Order: sequence, then C-alpha cells, then structure tokens
Amino acid sequence: MPIVWRDEGRRENVKNRKLIDIGQLRKSAGEACGLLKVLGNPDRLLLLCQMTEGEYCVSELEELTGIQQPTLSQQLTVLREEEMVSTRRDGKQVYYSIVSKEAMAVMAALYELYCKPGKQRNP
Repeated sequence: MPIVWRDEGRRENVKNRKLIDIGQLRKSAGEACGLLKVLGNPDRLLLLCQMTEGEYCVSELEELTGIQQPTLSQQLTVLREEEMVSTRRDGKQVYYSIVSKEAMAVMAALYELYCKPGKQRNP
C-alpha cells in the first residue's frame, strides 16, 4: 500500500532529514535510561540536588537532607558506583561532589522546572 502524503511540505521535510544512526541512538537511549533510573530514587535525587551547590561531607549531607544512616551511605554508594559523584578524604571526613556532566545538566533542568525560587506549580 503506497504512503499517502497529506502535506507535500512535510514530505519534503522528511526527505531532507539526515539519517539517524539507530545503533548510536539505542546506545544513547540506554545511557539516558541509566541516568534516569538513578535519578528515579527520591533520596538520590535529593542528595544530587544538594550537591549541585558544591562539595559536602557525609555528616553535612545527613543534616541538610534528613536522610539517615544506613540509607545515606547506601545511596551515596550507588551514586559513586554509577560515577555521578566523586569522593575526597580529608582526615576522617569523606566529601562528595558531582562529577557527571550529564547528571549536573539534568539537575539544572529539574531545578528550573521544580525548585527555582518564585516558581509557581500548577496544583
């Protein structure tokens, strides 16, 4: 059955599009899904939200977010294993900061959509 085009202008646009490398697109989609899966946990999202402001030690993150041990350590471990944060040791203190450019970009978008002061959300 032949394709019927209702809009000749649209047909031309489709013809002039660059071909997408579906293999690369699948790979990128997999990476994006991995990032979104990590961000899908409210505790991890809250921790990353806090770390967009800079580096924090574990005790500071616990106080600021209200996430208590052992949950805090478990979620920080996930973020570290997924290479979204890095650690730095200073004596007995371990400091965490965001190193993933992708995570930081998504957090910036989420901030604009949900957290920016004066932002009014629809009920």
